[in-house]
Order: sequence, then structure tokens, then C-alpha cells
Amino acid sequence: MSIKPTMIPIISKAYCSSTPVVLVVRRRPHVVNGGGFVVTDCRQNVVFRVEGCGILGKREELLLRDGDGDAILLIRRKGGLVEALSIHRQWKGYTFNYEQSKKSVFSIKEPNSCFVKNNPIRISIDAREFSKYQDFEIKGHFPDRECSIVDSMGNVIAQVGVREEVEEVMASNDLYHVVVKPGIDQAFVFGVIAVLDYIYDGSTRC
Repeated sequence: MSIKPTMIPIISKAYCSSTPVVLVVRRRPHVVNGGGFVVTDCRQNVVFRVEGCGILGKREELLLRDGDGDAILLIRRKGGLVEALSIHRQWKGYTFNYEQSKKSVFSIKEPNSCFVKNNPIRISIDAREFSKYQDFEIKGHFPDRECSIVDSMGNVIAQVGVREEVEEVMASNDLYHVVVKPGIDQAFVFGVIAVLDYIYDGSTRC
């Protein structure tokens, strides 16, 4: 008898699967629909869209939409003098409820390159019900499309990579895949990837 995976619906149960999921990311150039990227499944159905400042017109702000185009996650980087002088820059992810009010669900600490070098990007979950899953971090190097999101026990919850056949025909990193482990919230994973894309001067920047 198989053991059901633990579900961690940080955004919603609708984005958790009982089996591993492989999704494909295709970055859009800024001249096409303002940049950002599109996430599709094995049948080429759009699962998520990520919009950056090329569409939103605001720097350090990202929007994750579902396949129907509905906004499900708003991500912003905190600003101000205190943040500029801190050893970390902080991003906050917010979900929307039916009244369109926002609720903070996760935070991402990006090391400030002026103060810290070679420190990992860390993610914490704000929701109390997931307190035992609070700490995650990025292992590897996202610009090379070789990185993972791991939990506090070192378990990989999502892995970014490029298939060999894609590497052979494409010199750029505009097409890559993400394997999301069973029970993990896929919307949360792509919220994190949206921030990584922005940090490393990707298609979500202006």
C-alpha cells in the first residue's frame, strides 16, 4: 500500500499533486507581451503566467496568474533606507481572497551583494499552520538552470534543470523545466522562481 505524500498547500490545495509534476518554463522577450514567462504542463496547457515590470509598469513587483489568467500571488520587494543598509533584501508574497485583500504567505531573503557574498537565498513561510515547514533555501545556481529548492532537512522539493536535447538546440536559458515533488504547492514554487528570475536580471525585469 502506497503512502500518501504530505500536502503543503501554502497557496492552495488546488496546486498540490499526489505525484511528481514536470512543468516547462518558457521566458518571453520584452518585445513580446512585455516579457515575463509562461509555465506549461506535458500537454502544453498553460498552468501559470508570471508578469513583471514590463507588463505591470512597476519595478520590484511580480504577479503570478493561473492558467485562466486570474491573479493568485503578488510579490513585492521591500524598499527604503533600512532595507538598503541591511545585509538582506526582502521579498514578500501575498495571496488574494475573494474581497481582493492581501495576505502575506511567504518571505524571501536575498543577500545584499554589497555586504554578503556566497550566502544562499532563504525562504520562510508566514502561515502558522505550516510552521514546521518554515525554512527553505536555494541550492545551486539559478542562472545556469541548475538549482533546487530544499527544506530545512535538506530534502529537495523542486528542481530546476534543462533537458539535454534542449541544450543541444538552444544556446540560451529561455526554456527549462521544473520538477515539483508530490505534495508541494506548485504556485509557491513558481512564486519563488519568479523572484529568482528577477534577481538574476531575467525576463521579469524592465
